[in-house]
Amino acid sequence: MQNQNHLDDIKEYFDSTLKTHGPTPRGVDWNSEEAREARFEQLMKIVQSKQEFSILDYGCGYGALVEYLRKKAFRFSQFMGYDIAASMIAIAQEKYKNTPEIAFTTQLEKISTYDYATACGVFNMKLNNSYDSWTEFVLHSLAEMNDHSRLGFSVNFLTKYSNAEKMRDDLYYADPCFLFDYCKTHFSKNVALLHDYDLYDFTILVRKSG
Repeated sequence: MQNQNHLDDIKEYFDSTLKTHGPTPRGVDWNSEEAREARFEQLMKIVQSKQEFSILDYGCGYGALVEYLRKKAFRFSQFMGYDIAASMIAIAQEKYKNTPEIAFTTQLEKISTYDYATACGVFNMKLNNSYDSWTEFVLHSLAEMNDHSRLGFSVNFLTKYSNAEKMRDDLYYADPCFLFDYCKTHFSKNVALLHDYDLYDFTILVRKSG
């Protein structure tokens, strides 16, 4: 990204959706709870062990992943949610203020390293940013997720193989082959591309030796 104005536009957009729809899937621009859970299911395939783990939710919104992890009986010892939208973080902090193992912040520079990092739908909305500048932002963000994870990270994107008639100019449709190759050559030799579920997106899992 070339300047802070790009991210300011994104923050304003999600402040608006949150104000309109509240802390719901629509409040973070998801179509439904079912669609979001289907994506969480793919992303959490990064966790293979039944042991306790710590996790960073990169672009956490109002913290919906916490409830999914609890519902599916994942054993997390520490959960850190990061988001650029202060309005989202304020809701999450209030909801989990009495849960010491769960925390939220807008300051990535103050975050330590976790076993895993994950990002759900963070890069879908590019608004008026060019495809190339948004791709630059994506690659920078993937490097941050890599830096803040010990065992691996997972991320999803809308796919360029979407239904052409329904594609929108304000959304980012990523090239799965490009991102698979980028992660393979920059982060780990153990990378999985999941593009076999019934949604117009894909998930990348990057596993590290720890």
